[in-house]
Amino acid sequence: MEARMPSPATLVPGAMEAVRGLQKATHSAGVPATTMHLVHLRASQINGCSACVDSGTRYAMKGGESAERLFAVAAWRETPYFTDAERAALALTESVTRLNDRAEPVSDEVWDEAARHYEEKPLAALVLWIAVSNFYNRLNAATRQQGGQTW
Repeated sequence: MEARMPSPATLVPGAMEAVRGLQKATHSAGVPATTMHLVHLRASQINGCSACVDSGTRYAMKGGESAERLFAVAAWRETPYFTDAERAALALTESVTRLNDRAEPVSDEVWDEAARHYEEKPLAALVLWIAVSNFYNRLNAATRQQGGQTW
């Protein structure tokens, strides 16, 4: 399979810089980098974005994440590898990514558990990062971007 076009964010002047600015802001708001990697990987798995699963896994491994935990992200509920805070972030990721799967997209239960582990600023960063991850997923899936790319 070939990409339909280069990443749209690289074709529109200023777009990639804007997205990277938002990405940088979310990563400097107090959420552990390992959690941010897990969140991006889970959203990318749900959305079937091969480019983001590939790059997200590579960045996480460069950041010191273990292969064991990365392999288990898709089944995080059934594994012992994640902290309660990471589990809350992963549940929030699934809810925000799958907005149309339920009457209340992000239940009070999911939100309250995330808020129990993250203060307001880091929680805001998580929500923003989930949205940015979904943004990347949608760009890459729509244009059939391939894994192994760098933008």
